[in-house]
Amino acid sequence: MAQKPSLKTRALGYLARREHSRLELERKLAPHAQTSEELSSVLDALEQRGFLSAARMVEHVIHVRRMKFGSLRIMHELREKGIAENLIAEALPNIRETEQDSAREVWRKRFGGMPANAKELGRQTRFLMGRGFRAEVIHQVLRQSVEDEP
Repeated sequence: MAQKPSLKTRALGYLARREHSRLELERKLAPHAQTSEELSSVLDALEQRGFLSAARMVEHVIHVRRMKFGSLRIMHELREKGIAENLIAEALPNIRETEQDSAREVWRKRFGGMPANAKELGRQTRFLMGRGFRAEVIHQVLRQSVEDEP
């Protein structure tokens, strides 16, 4: 009978595939842990050695999501992953810095042209809102697109 991998081995395997937050790893490893103290000590050891980092997780999520999603969606995803509010607040200016360019690019790829009527305007607005872009960014993207048209 094959020996089951230790919690540390499982955790390192998960971290080798992609960055995880402490909460995500805790959820994945909980069924395999004998006690919650054992799980906490493994996660603490990984954090101390630098294998598990909330700051690196924030950078990873922002890097991956920035060109497709807005700040609201990214912040929500970080909260769902159990990232501390202070780390999210530190990253927010960095996300919002390029949010309008991202929204314009997402809009251009999806629609390519200005809405012909109010129904189409609502559809485009809802699409961008669903992607997590703020209302003022959406308004600027659609207004600037009107100004750019001949």
